[in-house]
Amino acid sequence: MNSALQFSISPYTSFMHETRVDLGNGIELHVEVGGDPEHPTVILIMGLGAQMLYWPDFFCKSLIDQGYRVIRFDNRDIGLSSKIRNAGPRLNTFKLMGRMALGLENQGAPYDLYDMADDVSLLIDRMGLDKVHILGASMGGMIAQIVAARYPEKVHKLSLLFTSNIQRLLPPPFPKQLFSLIEKPESNDEDGIINHSLKVFNIIGSPGYINQLEAIQTARKLYKRSYYPAGVLQQFLAILCTGSLLQLDKQIQHNTLVVHGACDRLLPPSHGKAVAKAISGAKFELIDGMGHDIPPHFIPYLSGLFADHFKS
Repeated sequence: MNSALQFSISPYTSFMHETRVDLGNGIELHVEVGGDPEHPTVILIMGLGAQMLYWPDFFCKSLIDQGYRVIRFDNRDIGLSSKIRNAGPRLNTFKLMGRMALGLENQGAPYDLYDMADDVSLLIDRMGLDKVHILGASMGGMIAQIVAARYPEKVHKLSLLFTSNIQRLLPPPFPKQLFSLIEKPESNDEDGIINHSLKVFNIIGSPGYINQLEAIQTARKLYKRSYYPAGVLQQFLAILCTGSLLQLDKQIQHNTLVVHGACDRLLPPSHGKAVAKAISGAKFELIDGMGHDIPPHFIPYLSGLFADHFKS
């Protein structure tokens, strides 16, 4: 085992172990690992402003029970991973969003999704892994596409969940869903921040499948674990300054499954369909009733879908 890894029991689960991995590029990632080391490894990459706990424990355990070793981690700038301090000029996100929609190049972010994909590649190396399966959700799916295209020798099979390739002229997110992610809470005390998180869950999530008590408990747990709104903005700028992944998608030769929720209004289903169309041989599955989240109701089906894909 790499000397950079120091394992301890996760305070959130009894089947995952925590570690910090020094990538050697100035970034340390906070990681949780579960399952038999001899089983095939699945790396889970989460989305914009989302700590690794947005991969539900039940989802991770379901994959482990189906014969996989599971690794989830906090991306840079979120959760317990390294934070990026940026002293650069303030960027106009609305201008960058307009330019990206037209396929125009943006610059000026502290880092972009290519840098975040390099983090994943280095994580694979530092943990001494061979080929891995990768499952990326939302922004994590964008990062996963880059990893598969730029580091094909490190990826066995690819799965993508409610994501996009940011190609030009795709329909934009519905404003209510987008602004719920990037707007500020009404107050900066604990209750204000938790209420804001609950509002986001309800706006972007699967209609009718959100347990309000569980959502409040999750929001409080995430707040107490880490609250770093600057990282959310900087990850959003990373997306805006990455540009279209369409040409990269055309390079991907991995067996790929793209899954999207029919009720997703943050990244409408046409985004997932565009990714599946661009990747040769990719399969697309649309799930009725699902939004931009992973509620318990859908976990048995989702985990089975991904596990079967990785086995096929």
